[in-house]
Amino acid sequence: MVKATLPGLKPDDVTIDISGDMLTIKGETKAEQEVKKEDYMYQERRYGAFSRSVILPSGLRTEKCEATMEDGVLTLTIPKAEQVKPKAIKVKAKEKK
Repeated sequence: MVKATLPGLKPDDVTIDISGDMLTIKGETKAEQEVKKEDYMYQERRYGAFSRSVILPSGLRTEKCEATMEDGVLTLTIPKAEQVKPKAIKVKAKEKK
């Protein structure tokens, strides 16, 4: 599971890419605020882009990755691949004739 705090972003503002063992999360924030009163006007604009990359451990099923976003927190769930279990072979005694 990977969690990232992305305050003020909507799911459409975020791009997630997994290439090999590299996870990249990109986003862009655009915020405008304007206050008009009788004797003054206040206006603020904030823009910015970000990109973060992390190396994922091996043994993950990246094709089954799911992403959800709630209250500014992005949660990626990437299931682990099933481990190959060793096969036990029972040794039988050969009958003598």
